[in-house]
Amino acid sequence: PSPGAGTVLRLHVPSDAEIEVGDVLVTIGEAGESVPGGETEGPAPTLVEVPPPKPTEPAATAVPKVRRRPLATPSTRALARQLGVDLTSIQGSGNGGRITDEDVKRAAAAPPGQASTRAAVAPAVSAEITAAGEVERVPVSHLRKHIAGAMRASKQISAHVTHVEEADVTDLFEHYRTVKASVEADGGRFTLLPFFIKALVTVLKDHPIFNASVDEEAGEILLKKYYNIGIAVDTPEGLIVPVIKNADRKDMVEIAAEIVDLAGRARERTLGLDELKGGSCTITHIAPLGGVFATPIINQPELAIIGLHKFQERPVVVNGEIVIRQRMYRSIAFDHRWIDV
Repeated sequence: PSPGAGTVLRLHVPSDAEIEVGDVLVTIGEAGESVPGGETEGPAPTLVEVPPPKPTEPAATAVPKVRRRPLATPSTRALARQLGVDLTSIQGSGNGGRITDEDVKRAAAAPPGQASTRAAVAPAVSAEITAAGEVERVPVSHLRKHIAGAMRASKQISAHVTHVEEADVTDLFEHYRTVKASVEADGGRFTLLPFFIKALVTVLKDHPIFNASVDEEAGEILLKKYYNIGIAVDTPEGLIVPVIKNADRKDMVEIAAEIVDLAGRARERTLGLDELKGGSCTITHIAPLGGVFATPIINQPELAIIGLHKFQERPVVVNGEIVIRQRMYRSIAFDHRWIDV
């Protein structure tokens, strides 16, 4: 869709060029006008008449202007049409000013003339009576569609095998309680997760196949010399996996602060794409969900994912005596196509 009537005066990118969402493609004006800023960057265009805008859109002025279409995905644009929301009136809260589904819902829920807020808005629902009874239709978010596709692809690609081990973490838990107060005295938040991230890095150095991916076309295994640990974060719309880059070069206090920052911004949907890419192995903390243990799904194109389960006091035999110890299950799901142990 064109923002106004006129003639294409300048092509800003050549044919077959790779561009980003929101990049300027053309300058529109009137035939015979000159374009400030030099010659056409792409091939000289044949004058192309652009049809007039819809009555609700502003007419093009005589002075050529570079207008940027609101940044939004096709599904978000469809939602805006469904809810009757004008995207040009919304200030996007996503990365780079992108308009999200939540921005559209807030705008639809806001009273006329009142700016939308960052408060969450429940998705539009509709009731339907079927032969079996009443059902409620809830729109599937773009994020949930992406998660569903990634989960399905991972199960289709990898030969998942899960191994579970029980660990005695009594000493770790006591040490954690000792240092937690001193670390948090500076205002931060310190959890057990940094201990496991540092321990995982040590294991990955000893067993590099778990810190790898596979180039099947080239027939090569890529043993990564960096340790970028993904952390699965549960958000209201589903799991998001931000990545702690170069975890081997950071101490546990630095990692703890980064976990808080990444997890918070994951739930606010303000992470940059670079913060979600480049992982070499992932940890998912399943303990808050309860249960005994779970079988995590590998985060492609990685070859393994670690599951951390709940701490629990259990009776165990130590030196011939029954004692109470802090125990936990740890699971690792790996791709049995490439890993045998």
